[in-house]
Amino acid sequence: MFSSNVRAWRDAGAFFDFQGHQCFYRQAGQGPDLLLLHGFPTCSYDFAKIAPGLEADWRTLCVDFLGYGFSDKPRRHKYLVGEHADQIEMLLDKRGISKYHLLAHDYGDTVAQELLARELERGSTRIRSVILLNGGLFPEVHQPRMIQRLLLGPAGPLIARLLNARRFERSFSEIFGASTQPSRTDLEEHWSLIEYKGGPAIYHLLIRYLNERRRHRQRWVGALQEFKRPMRFINGGADPVSGAHMARRYGELIANPDIVLLPELGHYPQWEDAQAVLDAIHAFYRSQGD
Repeated sequence: MFSSNVRAWRDAGAFFDFQGHQCFYRQAGQGPDLLLLHGFPTCSYDFAKIAPGLEADWRTLCVDFLGYGFSDKPRRHKYLVGEHADQIEMLLDKRGISKYHLLAHDYGDTVAQELLARELERGSTRIRSVILLNGGLFPEVHQPRMIQRLLLGPAGPLIARLLNARRFERSFSEIFGASTQPSRTDLEEHWSLIEYKGGPAIYHLLIRYLNERRRHRQRWVGALQEFKRPMRFINGGADPVSGAHMARRYGELIANPDIVLLPELGHYPQWEDAQAVLDAIHAFYRSQGD
């Protein structure tokens, strides 16, 4: 079912119990702790191409949110951003991590925003820095795909049942850069992780975070604006969902914005050009003296 690359990713990880469900995580490398949060509808494997370049300097912690990847995917469950933040905080405590740096992508950006909001409420200094990749940071300029809008509607359960590899491959490829399209192997690997444990059947439940983004905009955008420690936005500018238009909005709303625009890349810059993203990550941390 899985390629050798995906099996190797799984075999390097482990599972922990979260509310009676088994959830996957992978910890590797040496150095300061770096938490990696993935997007929808994929999983921690999104970071597989940059992980080797990070693990020489960082102890990375990747997690599959409940409902994603190798983690359990309960069919009757109310998936919430706050619950996924709870999942992350539980794992951090289990692994004895008191301070960490944060790297997030897509839906992971939203979970990161919730973690930042909690950080501010608690007056904590647990999160030392943040790097965000393409994601819907500001719902007013986020441009969800048609399939996402359909999944949110009353026909969502039916649409979820109709999802298959061919439809996934088409919609996934549309959000990549023109010259950085996913290979056949890429598509098969990501679909195998989505399909595992019946993932497509809960798409309409997972996608409800889009409504949460609008409902909690003040809290989550405010968290970005109030966070005073180092923060960088690395953006694939050719992304039709959250590309250059999202970077522009970031520049409008965030004081002294640190933006790295990669204009030819799409929604998955860490997959499309791993070296460019690694260069931007390492340059950021060098500038902080970490």
